[in-house]
Amino acid sequence: MLSGFVNRKRRFIVNENIAFAILPLILTPLILEYYIRQNYTDWFFGHKDAIIIANVIYIMLGRFILLDSAIYIFSHSQKHFHVALIHVVLLYLEITIITIFFYATIFYFFDPFEMFHLNSQLPPENLSAIKEHKFILSLYISTVTFTTLGSGDWIPQTIPAMASVISEVILGVVQGGVFVAILIYAHQNKEIK
Repeated sequence: MLSGFVNRKRRFIVNENIAFAILPLILTPLILEYYIRQNYTDWFFGHKDAIIIANVIYIMLGRFILLDSAIYIFSHSQKHFHVALIHVVLLYLEITIITIFFYATIFYFFDPFEMFHLNSQLPPENLSAIKEHKFILSLYISTVTFTTLGSGDWIPQTIPAMASVISEVILGVVQGGVFVAILIYAHQNKEIK
């Protein structure tokens, strides 16, 4: 059953050149959410838990499609081995950046100070400087979470924040594992040829 799924003919993305152009489209819902947040603020924040969970489900499914496509592109590439490998590395880098940016935007939309609790003693001037740069803070939280670094300074304090962190950690671990597997597969094929 699994081999049938992996080797199926129909794919979402079948060409690395198309993949690089299509990947940023995964961020499209954030534009709609920004518009709703600006124009229908009460409704947006009244449904924030549902919106965050919908974002988590969306990015998990979107990432599955992207990783599936990346594996397919690499395994069926007719290009020189090293060129195909470079394309996969760049594709994974783009997927990583998009995922981190997606989660950072979610954290920013719903205020990282409401979603997370700072578990650190900062001088008041440093804390006020951080509050002025909420998107950079959101990007930091997302990057630390995705890479599973987990410094422990920002702790999720709501159920949607916890769901976001859980999903981002899973995506980071799975992507890292798949990336290592592709590199091992590539190295073994190089030795065979």
